[in-house]
Amino acid sequence: MPTPAASAPDLPVFRQPRWQMTAVLAAAAALNFADRATMSAVLSAVRVDLALSDVALGMLGSFFLWSYALGSPIAGVLADRWSRARLVVVSLFAWSAVTVLTGLATHLTTLLSLRVALGFAECLFFPAAFALIAQHHAPITRAKAMSVMTIGINCGMVLGGSAAGFLAQHYGWRAGFFVFGAVGILLALTAKPFLPGSATFAAAPQTPQRAGFIETLRTLARVPTYWAMVCESMLSGMGMWIFFSWLPLYLRETYNMSLAAAGFSGTFMLQISVMIGIAIGGWISDRVAMRGPHRRVLAYGTCYLLAAPFLLVFLGHPDFSVVAAGIAAFSFLRGVGQANDHPTLCEIVPPNMRSTGIGLMNACATASGGCGVFLAGFLKRDVGLGGVFAGISGSFLVAGVIMLFTYFRFSARDFERGRAAEAAL
Repeated sequence: MPTPAASAPDLPVFRQPRWQMTAVLAAAAALNFADRATMSAVLSAVRVDLALSDVALGMLGSFFLWSYALGSPIAGVLADRWSRARLVVVSLFAWSAVTVLTGLATHLTTLLSLRVALGFAECLFFPAAFALIAQHHAPITRAKAMSVMTIGINCGMVLGGSAAGFLAQHYGWRAGFFVFGAVGILLALTAKPFLPGSATFAAAPQTPQRAGFIETLRTLARVPTYWAMVCESMLSGMGMWIFFSWLPLYLRETYNMSLAAAGFSGTFMLQISVMIGIAIGGWISDRVAMRGPHRRVLAYGTCYLLAAPFLLVFLGHPDFSVVAAGIAAFSFLRGVGQANDHPTLCEIVPPNMRSTGIGLMNACATASGGCGVFLAGFLKRDVGLGGVFAGISGSFLVAGVIMLFTYFRFSARDFERGRAAEAAL
């Protein structure tokens, strides 16, 4: 499939339209997750200001994730039938506006309503964005490009958590929502020239013929590797959303950190190692795929199995240095494995069905994550957040086993079918 850069192969990377598009999508992805991390970083301040219980705090995370899950299948269908570039811009503007409004909330009911709206607005972005990258990047650069956007996601988590904590400590918990919302609106207003549909992308590959929703479901039903990835995303998504939502509060309560320190540490420890892992994992994934694309699944499962035991550091009363080392090792290995996620999906699902496939997988992952965040609010008093975090190792262990079983049993056939479907289109 030709790419926008095909007519000018000697252009440096930063001048190639497909990589400029990737950079803009990565920046938008960073804001997407920065807005999510902002709430986690200021939970303790919100609890005091609005007099909320632990269960209510869990609801703030769960309501967002459940609305995101409900909207994700629809978002995938829209991205397979409408302009993906336009959907990216609409989503970015909508969630940024909701983020600004969140800074104005004064009651739990209003805050919960805005968290639901944020979920519906943000769920439109990733099915369209990842499908755009898959459409404009050949398999030889696809994992690298997707890793760039995934690194943007993790940068956003660090930026959102640390900046929101700092702003909350000095200017109140609402300041972070105003800042990130304003930046997002500005990016939405300036992103169009770098996305398909502009003059820069005059030579872009044409979108494949649209597929019906029922036809897409029938096709996905015949791809065991896809459903293994859905199971994996539910297991890992539950664990990671518990981490994202509760780790800053755990650090503040356990180690008496300030809002800024807890917000930074609660995201930095998770994300810096993930970013390094994803950067290395994207390169490894493309190298592994040269010997057989289905080997991405082998790398996926192996990394998850190796990562799982490191979460057991939360058992007992560990020093902060032990917790930091355990989280760093876990996050690095998770990042190496995660780099295979969307490249795998885009090679086993036909191009005109990718956004729907991503949307359905996102729905399952975030629904599971919402349940996990809500459950952690109930378990916090009885087993403590440390015990909850240690228990996440079991979900990653099962996810790794599922992916390895899939590699040996189904993946080679599914990748071959995916390649044939893409060639036919």
